[in-house]
Amino acid sequence: MTPVRTICALVAYDGADFHGFQYQANAPSVQGALEAALDRCCCREGRVIGAGRTDAGVHANGQVITVSVRWAHALTALERAWNVHLPATVSVRSVREAPTGFHPRFGALSRTYRYTVQMYAAPAGFSAPKHSPLTDRYALFVTQPLDVAAMNAAAGALIGVHDFATFGQATHGESTERQVFAAQWQVSENSLPELDDFPGRRLVFTITANAFLRQMVRNVVGALLMVGRGVIAPADVAAMLAARDRRLSAAPAPPQGLVLERVTYPPAWDQWVHAGASD
Repeated sequence: MTPVRTICALVAYDGADFHGFQYQANAPSVQGALEAALDRCCCREGRVIGAGRTDAGVHANGQVITVSVRWAHALTALERAWNVHLPATVSVRSVREAPTGFHPRFGALSRTYRYTVQMYAAPAGFSAPKHSPLTDRYALFVTQPLDVAAMNAAAGALIGVHDFATFGQATHGESTERQVFAAQWQVSENSLPELDDFPGRRLVFTITANAFLRQMVRNVVGALLMVGRGVIAPADVAAMLAARDRRLSAAPAPPQGLVLERVTYPPAWDQWVHAGASD
């Protein structure tokens, strides 16, 4: 009989057409797409397990998954076969044998998310467009100026160990305390040649923490954008955090700007998980 092998895969996906990572019976999900494609090329034993359950519309470049399968050939062949049956919006970047004791979620040390804002500055005498067709799928399009220095001042209050109850919801009664290692906005170059003459700036917020609450990153970004617009002061974000009150949270930023960029593990596992991944 073909042996059962537990494999680990690094996965990228465009989440725009999915109702989140987790399987749903009546809506498309990334987990469902991965499992359906895998079932067409091998015998799957159990569910695909992910490092994080991204929300509807959220993307990933470095989602980590494990699953047990019956497969007697090289894992490079499984990777090719799996990708053949996946939709164009999902890609398995690498497949490796999972080491003993590895769990993509509980074994992780940190997760890094990035949120992209495409800020438009209308030339004199012109009105701002309603949307940006070349960026709307992967960034939040804004037409008002944002104070990046103020947003970074506010983000600094998030670093460290805090109770983030204001900015997110725990699952199954878990603690709302999390440790944020880094949180910073940067002005980035536009990634598309078609945007070289774009009259504005591309802003990228990167945040790394040991774990995140449900919608925590989007709620944090929503609050920081309020700071950038001058609606609230940087100190107000620290006050919101200290209050531990969900009623004080800003509305969540739209999902399309958010990407799960990387999941980090202890050194031996981390090198193994990310080795050989294609860009």
